[in-house]
Amino acid sequence: MEVIIQADPPTSSCAAARVVARCVREKPQAVLGLATGSTPLMLYKELIRLHKEDDLDFSQVSTFNLDEYVGVERDHPQSYYTFMWNNFFSHININPERVHIPNGMAEDIPAFCASYEQRIVEAGGIDLQVLGIGTDGHIGFNEPTSSFASRTR
Repeated sequence: MEVIIQADPPTSSCAAARVVARCVREKPQAVLGLATGSTPLMLYKELIRLHKEDDLDFSQVSTFNLDEYVGVERDHPQSYYTFMWNNFFSHININPERVHIPNGMAEDIPAFCASYEQRIVEAGGIDLQVLGIGTDGHIGFNEPTSSFASRTR
């Protein structure tokens, strides 16, 4: 892991977008792990700009989102499915079949989590993971005191 300290959120977001763009250009079939929330919004805006202005191609990229609320339908305005399509996916040339977002309405959550984890393995693993840091120190919905060994849950 490399930690790159930047002066402010816009500068950090541009630096992060360059890292993502380099990954996608070097490996067009990259598997990206994506986060929601306010932290990555500027990153997504910069990636949209790179797609539109510099032809950053997402057509072969696969994505796996980090989180979704249990009990929230994907078309609900507060769902992370809606968040991702409104703030990123609908603005780039990603194949919807390559977009994976947890199903908060799954009848058997543990089984869904195991299946989701298996789909990540079958895709070759995550090449690059985008994470956000919350005000309480949580990273990607892994709240303080979460086990470092926990996987999809």
